[in-house]
Order: sequence, then C-alpha cells, then structure tokens
Amino acid sequence: MPEVRMNPNRITIAVDDQTIDILKYMIQETNASQSELIRRAIRFYHEYSNLLKDKEKIENQIEMMSSNEHIILDVDHWILFLKFIEDHPNKEEFWNKHEKIALSHAEQLSYKIKTAKDLLKRLESCGFFKLVENSNKEFTLVLFSELSKKFIKTFIEIFLSYIGLKIEIKEDIEKLRVKIK
Repeated sequence: MPEVRMNPNRITIAVDDQTIDILKYMIQETNASQSELIRRAIRFYHEYSNLLKDKEKIENQIEMMSSNEHIILDVDHWILFLKFIEDHPNKEEFWNKHEKIALSHAEQLSYKIKTAKDLLKRLESCGFFKLVENSNKEFTLVLFSELSKKFIKTFIEIFLSYIGLKIEIKEDIEKLRVKIK
C-alpha cells in the first residue's frame, strides 16, 4: 500500500548570523533544501542524542582517530598483548619504552591537558577504564582487566608529574584510586 503523505507542519524559527551562514553553506554542499536540512538535523539529533550526552568523550575519540596516531583495538587483543608482555623475558625493555612514550605524550599534550581530570577523561575515551569522579581531587578508575593496571598507572604517574601535579595512586582489585595532593 502506498504511503500517504500528510501536509507538512510549518514552523518558524529564529537563528543567529553564524547559524544562517552554516545553513547556507550546507545547502550549497548538499544541494538539499533548507527544510530538508532541518528535518535531517532533527532526525540525526534524535537518533544520536545519547552519544551527545558525553560530548567530550566523542570529541576526544574523533580527535585521536582523525590524527591517524591511534587505533581501535579489541579488548581481547589488548589483554593478549599485555599477557604476552608479562611472560616475555625482555619485558623490562617494554616498560622502559612505555615510560618514554608516556613522557613524549606529556610533552606533546601538556598545552592541552592541564589537570588530572583532563588526562583521566582522555584516557577513559581510549577505553582503558571507566572513570568515577569521587570529588574534584579523587578519582576511581575501574579497570577492565587487572593486567592493564601497571600500564595505566605508569602512564598517569609520568604524565601528571610532567605537568607538575603531585598524586597518590592506590591499587585495589581491578581499580586504581587517584588522589591529587
């Protein structure tokens, strides 16, 4: 049975100059009407509004993936690598290189990451742990595997030390508790 089309509902909206400029640009780029673009935007927002609740996490992921310096890795592969490292006879070489990479990241990102929370939110975006903010100076990192504890702890200690923050990290079973001093 053919779909019955209803008369469209008309609405009037007010937008600022920046929004109208964006809309005009999008009309040219997509060759769609103003009404069609507004309909698409509303449907898109409705479909993805749950993702927009954690805008910072999505922005971090987009930034990291668009630089082609990061990859998406299945957790099973991640754990496999960490298990391999722990059993490897030259594991200290890995940990030494990990420390150098952590320092390099701190040097590269210290203009952007100024607080422990900034760093922890970024690392949470990478999928290393679930971040629980207990207070503005205390955080709990719920790890997905006990094997990742040393990797994450080392990275956080080096990075935050580089940007001048003194911290204390306590280890629990599959958790790290970070306290800013």
